[in-house]
Amino acid sequence: MAVIPVDIAGRPYEVRVDTGLLAELVENCRGKLRKRPVPIITDRQVHAAWGKVVGKALTDAGHEPRWHILEPGEKTKSWANLTATVDWLLAEEVERGDHVIALGGGVIGDLTGFAAAILKRGCHFIQLPTTLLAQVDSSVGGKTAINTAAGKNLVGAFHQPALVLADLAVLDTLPRRELLSGYAEVVKYGLLGDADFFHWCDANADAMLAGNAALREYAVAHSVAAKARIVKEDERETLGLRALLNLGHTFGHALEAQTGFSDRLLHGEAVALGMVLAARFSARIGLMPQASADHAARHIAKVGLPSEVSSLGLNCDGRALADHMLHDKKMDAGRLPFVLMKGIGEAFLAKDVSLDEVAGFLDEELGR
Repeated sequence: MAVIPVDIAGRPYEVRVDTGLLAELVENCRGKLRKRPVPIITDRQVHAAWGKVVGKALTDAGHEPRWHILEPGEKTKSWANLTATVDWLLAEEVERGDHVIALGGGVIGDLTGFAAAILKRGCHFIQLPTTLLAQVDSSVGGKTAINTAAGKNLVGAFHQPALVLADLAVLDTLPRRELLSGYAEVVKYGLLGDADFFHWCDANADAMLAGNAALREYAVAHSVAAKARIVKEDERETLGLRALLNLGHTFGHALEAQTGFSDRLLHGEAVALGMVLAARFSARIGLMPQASADHAARHIAKVGLPSEVSSLGLNCDGRALADHMLHDKKMDAGRLPFVLMKGIGEAFLAKDVSLDEVAGFLDEELGR
């Protein structure tokens, strides 16, 4: 088992990475499940795949699993589902000292974490991430949120989990598209600050995605450790360091908004394409060698992730995409910082980017 400490001042916790952690849930949660009933929030698809495993682990240890089952998909991160989830937790008489379990991908983790943050001014929660994307990104670091009509993740709170159990067995049940979506967040750590890890991804991505267990454990553990180091230094994104984790997200969120936050473009796919756009824009304005931007794009395309915005068939221009960025959480005094690149492994926060120039660049990428 790989154990990665997330050393948040006053609220440290561990991320454990291994195969079989869901079946050994109670042993790994020793001291955290205080009562017989255990509240678990999940979605319908995850419950069908892993509900019996988690339920058996709890009942064998004398607990009673209590399920709150939501519909899968990004639209679940809504005011209505947040209200329903909080009301359910209150009906279950969850106390501040209890631990709510989030069993699912990033949507379930975000919604459960936000509900835990506001329930009785804050109760504990445990992340059981069931997608590669959630294991290497959203389950770690304490960002919780829901979406609104104005945009993605605009209402939320920083609320750290008490424990994260990343069971590698879940990766075997993921559709290829979901696995690739999560891989975008793996290679992101190489592109933003670790050229050696990017080259490791270049050499090992195919075998890791095909199911090599040792490579999967390394990819997940290395990614979590990279995020843990950043979160430790800049938990609430006040120093600019944590903002580097948004590489590809500003472009990606605009694409997600334009496609209606739907299955037409998964979050990881949007991030992958967003990283290609960030690299190409960086090269366009003379920050990054064109050869490096091309290398990043080739790698994204090679594994099967989208690398050309023109392939999405969007019925809009660059200005429409740039306008979506005006709702970005990082807006500061009317300006939007962008995570750009000086090279592979050299991301930085640029605060002087012109949205007009971004719109023109996107027009070119759209083929207009």
